[in-house]
Amino acid sequence: MKIKVLKLDASSAGDIELNDAVFGLEPRADILHRVVTWQLEKRRGTARPTRERADVARSGKKLGNQKGGGTARHGDRRAPVFIGGGKAHGARLRDFNPSLNKKVRALGLKMALSAKAKDGSLIIVEALDVAEGKTKTLAGQLAGLGFGKKALVIDGEALNISFAHASSNLKGVNLLPAIGANVYDILNHDTLVLTRAAVEKLEARFHG
Repeated sequence: MKIKVLKLDASSAGDIELNDAVFGLEPRADILHRVVTWQLEKRRGTARPTRERADVARSGKKLGNQKGGGTARHGDRRAPVFIGGGKAHGARLRDFNPSLNKKVRALGLKMALSAKAKDGSLIIVEALDVAEGKTKTLAGQLAGLGFGKKALVIDGEALNISFAHASSNLKGVNLLPAIGANVYDILNHDTLVLTRAAVEKLEARFHG
Protein backbone atom coordinates (compact mmCIF):
# COMPACT_ATOMS: atom_id res chain seq x y z
CA MET A 1 0.00 0.00 0.00
CA LYS A 2 1.45 3.35 -1.04
CA ILE A 3 0.52 6.55 0.80
CA LYS A 4 1.64 10.17 0.60
CA VAL A 5 4.02 11.59 3.17
CA LEU A 6 3.40 15.19 4.25
CA LYS A 7 5.38 17.79 6.10
CA LEU A 8 3.80 19.73 8.94
CA ASP A 9 3.21 22.65 6.57
CA ALA A 10 1.07 20.27 4.42
CA SER A 11 3.60 20.18 1.57
CA SER A 12 4.49 16.85 0.00
CA ALA A 13 7.52 14.86 1.13
CA GLY A 14 7.19 11.93 -1.27
CA ASP A 15 5.53 8.56 -0.80
CA ILE A 16 5.98 5.62 1.52
CA GLU A 17 5.19 1.94 0.93
CA LEU A 18 3.28 0.48 3.87
CA ASN A 19 3.53 -3.21 4.67
CA ASP A 20 0.20 -4.86 3.84
CA ALA A 21 0.77 -7.41 6.60
CA VAL A 22 0.53 -4.53 9.12
CA PHE A 23 -1.60 -1.87 7.43
CA GLY A 24 -3.59 -3.89 4.90
CA LEU A 25 -5.56 -6.39 6.99
CA GLU A 26 -9.33 -6.61 7.04
CA PRO A 27 -10.41 -5.41 10.52
CA ARG A 28 -12.52 -7.79 12.61
CA ALA A 29 -14.80 -6.31 15.26
CA ASP A 30 -14.54 -9.38 17.51
CA ILE A 31 -10.73 -9.23 17.67
CA LEU A 32 -10.70 -5.47 18.31
CA HIS A 33 -13.36 -5.88 21.02
CA ARG A 34 -11.38 -8.60 22.78
CA VAL A 35 -8.18 -6.55 22.81
CA VAL A 36 -9.87 -3.32 23.96
CA THR A 37 -11.72 -5.20 26.74
CA TRP A 38 -8.48 -6.84 27.87
CA GLN A 39 -6.64 -3.51 27.81
CA LEU A 40 -9.27 -1.68 29.87
CA GLU A 41 -9.51 -4.53 32.40
CA LYS A 42 -5.72 -4.44 32.86
CA ARG A 43 -6.05 -0.80 33.92
CA ARG A 44 -8.26 -1.68 36.87
CA GLY A 45 -6.55 -1.89 40.23
CA THR A 46 -7.02 -4.78 42.64
CA ALA A 47 -9.85 -4.19 45.12
CA ARG A 48 -8.18 -4.77 48.48
CA PRO A 49 -10.06 -6.90 51.01
CA THR A 50 -10.83 -5.99 54.60
CA ARG A 51 -10.22 -8.43 57.46
CA GLU A 52 -13.38 -10.15 58.54
CA ARG A 53 -14.03 -11.97 61.80
CA ALA A 54 -12.27 -15.14 60.67
CA ASP A 55 -9.16 -13.19 59.54
CA VAL A 56 -8.44 -11.34 62.80
CA ALA A 57 -5.86 -12.88 65.14
CA ARG A 58 -7.30 -12.37 68.63
CA SER A 59 -8.04 -14.60 71.57
CA GLY A 60 -10.96 -16.96 71.18
CA LYS A 61 -11.48 -17.19 74.90
CA LYS A 62 -14.93 -16.32 76.16
CA LEU A 63 -14.87 -12.88 77.80
CA GLY A 64 -16.94 -13.70 80.84
CA ASN A 65 -19.72 -15.79 82.22
CA GLN A 66 -22.77 -16.43 80.08
CA LYS A 67 -25.01 -15.02 82.78
CA GLY A 68 -24.70 -12.69 85.73
CA GLY A 69 -22.13 -10.28 84.33
CA GLY A 70 -24.56 -7.54 83.40
CA THR A 71 -23.17 -7.29 79.87
CA ALA A 72 -23.80 -8.86 76.49
CA ARG A 73 -22.93 -12.55 76.12
CA HIS A 74 -19.90 -12.23 73.84
CA GLY A 75 -18.01 -15.28 72.72
CA ASP A 76 -14.64 -13.66 71.78
CA ARG A 77 -12.97 -10.37 70.94
CA ARG A 78 -12.98 -10.98 67.17
CA ALA A 79 -16.57 -9.73 67.00
CA PRO A 80 -17.10 -6.55 64.87
CA VAL A 81 -18.42 -4.60 67.90
CA PHE A 82 -14.95 -4.53 69.48
CA ILE A 83 -12.07 -2.25 68.49
CA GLY A 84 -9.63 -4.45 66.58
CA GLY A 85 -12.35 -6.93 65.71
CA GLY A 86 -13.20 -8.12 62.23
CA LYS A 87 -15.12 -5.97 59.76
CA ALA A 88 -18.76 -6.99 59.32
CA HIS A 89 -19.65 -7.59 55.64
CA GLY A 90 -16.31 -6.17 54.53
CA ALA A 91 -14.98 -5.74 50.99
CA ARG A 92 -13.86 -8.98 49.33
CA LEU A 93 -10.74 -9.45 47.21
CA ARG A 94 -11.42 -8.73 43.52
CA ASP A 95 -8.34 -9.15 41.36
CA PHE A 96 -8.80 -8.12 37.71
CA ASN A 97 -5.98 -9.89 35.92
CA PRO A 98 -7.30 -11.11 32.56
CA SER A 99 -5.09 -12.88 30.07
CA LEU A 100 -5.03 -12.66 26.29
CA ASN A 101 -2.85 -14.54 23.85
CA LYS A 102 0.09 -12.48 22.53
CA LYS A 103 -0.80 -13.35 18.95
CA VAL A 104 -4.32 -12.00 19.42
CA ARG A 105 -2.96 -8.79 20.95
CA ALA A 106 -0.55 -8.32 18.05
CA LEU A 107 -3.31 -9.06 15.54
CA GLY A 108 -5.56 -6.50 17.24
CA LEU A 109 -2.93 -3.77 16.89
CA LYS A 110 -2.40 -4.59 13.21
CA MET A 111 -6.15 -4.45 12.63
CA ALA A 112 -6.46 -1.11 14.42
CA LEU A 113 -3.72 0.33 12.18
CA SER A 114 -5.37 -1.22 9.12
CA ALA A 115 -8.76 0.22 10.09
CA LYS A 116 -7.33 3.75 10.15
CA ALA A 117 -5.59 3.21 6.81
CA LYS A 118 -8.77 1.79 5.28
CA ASP A 119 -11.11 4.64 6.27
CA GLY A 120 -8.66 7.36 5.24
CA SER A 121 -7.96 8.68 8.75
CA LEU A 122 -4.25 7.78 8.63
CA ILE A 123 -1.75 10.58 8.01
CA ILE A 124 1.98 10.01 7.53
CA VAL A 125 4.29 12.96 8.25
CA GLU A 126 7.99 13.28 7.57
CA ALA A 127 8.94 14.64 10.98
CA LEU A 128 7.47 16.58 13.91
CA ASP A 129 9.91 19.49 14.14
CA VAL A 130 8.15 22.72 15.19
CA ALA A 131 10.00 26.02 14.92
CA GLU A 132 10.91 27.16 18.46
CA GLY A 133 8.28 24.78 19.85
CA LYS A 134 5.55 27.43 19.50
CA THR A 135 1.95 26.35 20.06
CA LYS A 136 0.60 29.08 17.76
CA THR A 137 2.81 27.91 14.91
CA LEU A 138 1.77 24.27 15.35
CA ALA A 139 -1.95 25.12 15.61
CA GLY A 140 -1.86 26.79 12.21
CA GLN A 141 -0.03 23.85 10.66
CA LEU A 142 -2.43 21.27 12.06
CA ALA A 143 -5.42 23.16 10.68
CA GLY A 144 -3.92 22.78 7.20
CA LEU A 145 -3.29 19.06 7.69
CA GLY A 146 -6.86 18.34 8.81
CA PHE A 147 -6.12 16.50 12.05
CA GLY A 148 -9.77 16.53 13.18
CA LYS A 149 -11.10 16.97 16.72
CA LYS A 150 -9.00 14.20 18.28
CA ALA A 151 -5.67 13.13 16.84
CA LEU A 152 -3.19 10.58 18.12
CA VAL A 153 0.36 11.34 17.02
CA ILE A 154 2.84 8.46 17.23
CA ASP A 155 6.55 9.22 16.89
CA GLY A 156 9.55 6.92 16.66
CA GLU A 157 11.69 5.60 19.50
CA ALA A 158 11.64 8.93 21.36
CA LEU A 159 9.23 11.85 21.36
CA ASN A 160 10.07 15.02 19.45
CA ILE A 161 10.65 17.61 22.19
CA SER A 162 9.62 20.65 20.14
CA PHE A 163 6.34 19.00 19.08
CA ALA A 164 5.67 17.81 22.64
CA HIS A 165 6.10 21.35 23.97
CA ALA A 166 4.03 22.93 21.21
CA SER A 167 1.17 20.42 21.43
CA SER A 168 0.92 20.29 25.22
CA ASN A 169 -1.66 23.11 25.26
CA LEU A 170 -3.64 21.90 22.25
CA LYS A 171 -6.87 20.14 23.13
CA GLY A 172 -7.41 16.88 21.28
CA VAL A 173 -3.79 16.25 20.27
CA ASN A 174 -2.09 13.37 22.08
CA LEU A 175 1.46 12.15 21.58
CA LEU A 176 2.93 8.67 22.08
CA PRO A 177 6.22 6.93 21.25
CA ALA A 178 5.99 3.94 18.91
CA ILE A 179 6.45 1.52 21.81
CA GLY A 180 3.27 2.92 23.39
CA ALA A 181 1.01 2.31 20.38
CA ASN A 182 -2.11 0.47 21.52
CA VAL A 183 -5.50 -0.52 20.14
CA TYR A 184 -7.69 1.50 22.53
CA ASP A 185 -5.95 4.85 21.94
CA ILE A 186 -5.81 4.33 18.17
CA LEU A 187 -9.54 3.58 17.93
CA ASN A 188 -10.43 6.33 20.41
CA HIS A 189 -9.10 9.11 18.15
CA ASP A 190 -10.51 10.47 14.90
CA THR A 191 -7.13 10.65 13.19
CA LEU A 192 -3.95 8.60 13.49
CA VAL A 193 -0.74 10.43 12.62
CA LEU A 194 2.48 8.47 12.17
CA THR A 195 5.97 9.70 11.43
CA ARG A 196 8.27 7.82 9.07
CA ALA A 197 10.21 6.66 12.12
CA ALA A 198 7.00 5.38 13.72
CA VAL A 199 6.09 3.38 10.61
CA GLU A 200 9.54 1.77 10.59
CA LYS A 201 9.31 0.96 14.30
CA LEU A 202 5.83 -0.54 14.04
CA GLU A 203 6.68 -2.68 11.01
CA ALA A 204 9.90 -3.86 12.69
CA ARG A 205 7.88 -4.71 15.82
CA PHE A 206 5.95 -7.34 13.90
CA HIS A 207 8.48 -8.32 11.26
CA GLY A 208 11.81 -7.66 12.95
